[in-house]
Amino acid sequence: MSVRTAGAARADLIADTALALLAERGMRGLTHRAVDEAAGLPQGSTSNLARTRQALLELAVRRLAEREARVLALHELPDPRAGADSLLDALALATHRALTRNRTLTLARYELALEATRRPELRVYFDAAGARFRDRLTALVTGLGSPDPDRHALSLIAWADGLMFSCVAGSFSARVPTLADVRSDLRELLAGMLGAENTW
Repeated sequence: MSVRTAGAARADLIADTALALLAERGMRGLTHRAVDEAAGLPQGSTSNLARTRQALLELAVRRLAEREARVLALHELPDPRAGADSLLDALALATHRALTRNRTLTLARYELALEATRRPELRVYFDAAGARFRDRLTALVTGLGSPDPDRHALSLIAWADGLMFSCVAGSFSARVPTLADVRSDLRELLAGMLGAENTW
């Protein structure tokens, strides 16, 4: 393994550990020392990579964006020409993944989102991390004939965020909907946005 590869692997380990700590202990539990201990690294390893708390949070946000891109499977999102059903299937699967096998990552995202409301410099990183999916979704609903794609993309994201928060950290945290339930909810939402001209 080259020095560069080893360095990248250590950076990923530190960032992944930071995300796990955020989900497990919250923002107060995220310290450089805690990351070193949880990752099994020599003391000072995290500080060498991310000297300040801001740098550590930025590292976590960048890693969150990388990992959520895989959860959301941006490469699997369909071409609008594939029709509304293809978008429905892709969005339902991505949302259900976030609720089930990626619950820890979703919790970490909410911790970082709240912290970004208090740190404008972190908000820049957090918003940029979400732009890739938001822009892709806006393009998809545009291609499907949305009369107001920016508003409809916001509504879809807000619905997914609301469902994820309720089922991961809110009053429905003990009750995760099935993939079929998520798909049914999305079908109703998209049908209201895109109208009867789309085949459902």
